[in-house]
Amino acid sequence: MSSETRLAVQQAARTHGYKTRARSWPHPGAAADGSAHWTGIVGVTMPWSDAAYFARILAGTVEALSERSMRALVCPTRSQHNYEVSLIEQLVHGQTDGAVLVMPEESPEELRALKRQGFHFVVIDPPHDLDEDIPVVSAANSSGAYHATAHLLGLGHRRIGVITGPSGGVASQRRLLGYHTALTAAGIMPIPALQVEGNFMAAGGADGAARLLDLPEPPTAIFAFNDSMAVGALQVARARGLRVPEDLSVVGFDDTIEAEVTYPPLTTVRQPLKELGNMAVSLLFRLLAEQRSEPLHVELATRLVVRASTSAPLEP
Repeated sequence: MSSETRLAVQQAARTHGYKTRARSWPHPGAAADGSAHWTGIVGVTMPWSDAAYFARILAGTVEALSERSMRALVCPTRSQHNYEVSLIEQLVHGQTDGAVLVMPEESPEELRALKRQGFHFVVIDPPHDLDEDIPVVSAANSSGAYHATAHLLGLGHRRIGVITGPSGGVASQRRLLGYHTALTAAGIMPIPALQVEGNFMAAGGADGAARLLDLPEPPTAIFAFNDSMAVGALQVARARGLRVPEDLSVVGFDDTIEAEVTYPPLTTVRQPLKELGNMAVSLLFRLLAEQRSEPLHVELATRLVVRASTSAPLEP
């Protein structure tokens, strides 16, 4: 890198709140004995480490790092942008070889600046669309939602309500695309009133389900865009005396432990959460070893898991 380029990169990094540091280790091929001069520590940032969704991803990440004799420095960010920027700055400036960023709060511009300064990282489940040269691992959200909606259509449901995540999120947009595609393929026009926004929390699911069930013509099925919101929908249905699945079918997304232990057990779309962590570490290791990795955007397949929360609608 020329001195002019280095200065430009450092200036861009400072503009976006990151500090650069010199690397103290070469790539694996540089050592005479073939070993890599790394610290063996990888930063892992995520909004929360105790929620079922993030815990599964973390388990896969730590497992894959352990297999490579590396360790994770776990940094919960509490979904606070400024706090997360500070944490990543510490990872860049501290003794870590790279990072796995789970659902990061940073904007695409901030992540571009981070990449320009030479810090190696992989993003899991980004909230925003990212450049093709930024390594990303995510689930096949659109096809997962398509199969969930097609399952309900196959049972005979025609009024299928959805509780989305925040409207700007990539995962929510792609799941909504899958829902619309399945409806269109069945010759059904999407009805705006059957689409309400949630927040991926049980309380948001409960609020969304209440709004759907208060419609003059309520849905016979609800597809919530994650399991937590589906649990909230089940709670509202129970409070209103509705039987699931006889009076209302409910589908979730993720297949966390919540889906198995709730009553009735939840039909849901299984995300390969541990595998997301495994794959992110695999991509990061290639970057650290300066091995070319194509493609840099990886989608892992989802799978519909049918349980007892869905059935054919009652005859009118």
